[in-house]
Amino acid sequence: MAKEKDQNTKDNKNLIICFLWNFSAELKLILMALLVLCTLATLLPFIPSSFSISASELRFCISRIAAPDAVNSTSLAVVNNLGLENGVLKRPLAEKAVVNNGDTKRLFTGNAVVDNGDVKQKSVLNNGVTKRSFTGYGWAAYNFVLMSAYRGGVNTFAVIGLSSKPLHVYAHPSYRCEWVPLNQSENRVLTDGNKILTDWGYGRVYTTVVVNCTFPATVNSKNSGGTLLLHATTGDADRNVTDSIPALTEAPNAVDFDLYDTNRRREKYEYLYCGSSLYGNLSPQRVREWIAYHARFFGEKSHFVLHDAGGVQEEVLEVLRPWIELGRVTLHDIRDQERFDGYYHNQFMVVNDCLHRYRFDAKWIFFFDVDEFICIPPNNTISSVMESLQEYSQFTIEQMPMSSQLCFSGDGAARTYRKWGFEKLAYRDVKKVPRRDRKYAVQPRNVFATGVHMSQNLQGKTYHGAGSIIRYFHYHGSISQRREPCRHLFNGSRIMFDNNPYVLDTTMRDVALAVKTFEIRTIGYRLIRTRQ
Repeated sequence: MAKEKDQNTKDNKNLIICFLWNFSAELKLILMALLVLCTLATLLPFIPSSFSISASELRFCISRIAAPDAVNSTSLAVVNNLGLENGVLKRPLAEKAVVNNGDTKRLFTGNAVVDNGDVKQKSVLNNGVTKRSFTGYGWAAYNFVLMSAYRGGVNTFAVIGLSSKPLHVYAHPSYRCEWVPLNQSENRVLTDGNKILTDWGYGRVYTTVVVNCTFPATVNSKNSGGTLLLHATTGDADRNVTDSIPALTEAPNAVDFDLYDTNRRREKYEYLYCGSSLYGNLSPQRVREWIAYHARFFGEKSHFVLHDAGGVQEEVLEVLRPWIELGRVTLHDIRDQERFDGYYHNQFMVVNDCLHRYRFDAKWIFFFDVDEFICIPPNNTISSVMESLQEYSQFTIEQMPMSSQLCFSGDGAARTYRKWGFEKLAYRDVKKVPRRDRKYAVQPRNVFATGVHMSQNLQGKTYHGAGSIIRYFHYHGSISQRREPCRHLFNGSRIMFDNNPYVLDTTMRDVALAVKTFEIRTIGYRLIRTRQ
């Protein structure tokens, strides 16, 4: 038995030695790998922290070793084929699209090649110098954002919109206008567009552009219909990218050419108000007071156009609804313009749209804000004042700055809080300053484009000396305060507050009762419970 056990042990040892001998190369490789790993682990703390190998670089190295040809062919297939991946449409790089006038439209890229999944530009060796090129993708800002277009006469149109502010500051964009008749037997007509930048440099990402398209002869003279195209060119000398925009379409027999005959003027309104963008948390009560006051002030042949940029909430809409139902107010929802970052909710674009939309509907168009109240001296009427200014295409209106927190307490504190805002905010700022902001009114047929404080693009004269016959009281910021405006009560005729002099001015206070009575007679008691 002992001999058998010794024999078995000797056989097992021989088997192990034989196994190790047969796999000696593999064992050496494993031991070498362990030695390398231990060496790296020992040296790792001494390697600088800035040294790193990214996952993309590691994949690149492996792909170069494994199958470079397969990767190249796969990458090219992904780029060259149009398909859906995760619900996203893959767009191929477009070829040059050429319009009739030879300009290139929507040129995305050129001379692009694919190498291992990376898009690179061809390098051209020229006299020993490597030439590099650059490829742009997408658009940081739109070439042109169309809001509206209107006919301004028998042979002229106005196109209103936004465009990239840096494009107009640092490049030379241009516009061409083309009339495409609905009847293909008639000839197309091309003319250069005259761009007008109305925002006085206040633009942000976008600036307001009004393009005047004046053709040499009557457009659509047979009233057969057609489309006005605006060709907007970026001004890039190398690529000359042009967008062709359908700006306005006229149906057959849709144009009333008598409307543009100055001898047959028949305006619908004597006075029309074009409001800027309404935004923020507006006070329903202040809006109620403003619309009631001016509806009485301008009379029955007046109309008010308001633009909601997010400020007309449900409570404010309830205040406006009776006047909308009477046909005295039109409200435009312009909240979509918030996508385009322009100055003060793109108010320059908004007022220009209003100007051209109602250009032939009103004799006079007024531009001011909803915290401002137009006023004329006692014993005068708005009709007599406007008649005296008839020879001017535009006149400016002087500001009377009112405090938005100092109230007159002559009727007692309890009764003061129940009064309307312009009735109790009776202290006027009389601090001397070089100039104050003005607002204005225009005869719209003479104006090509407009601004917020005045127009600089008109034909005819502008009058700045109307301060003795028409002014406006400005309650700055009061429209956006959803609370009682009175922060301090005073009873004197002259006061100092925060080192600023004020005087008691009861001009607006004196007409408050007449305005309240007018509101009740016109729309009843529907707004009697309006809150701040």
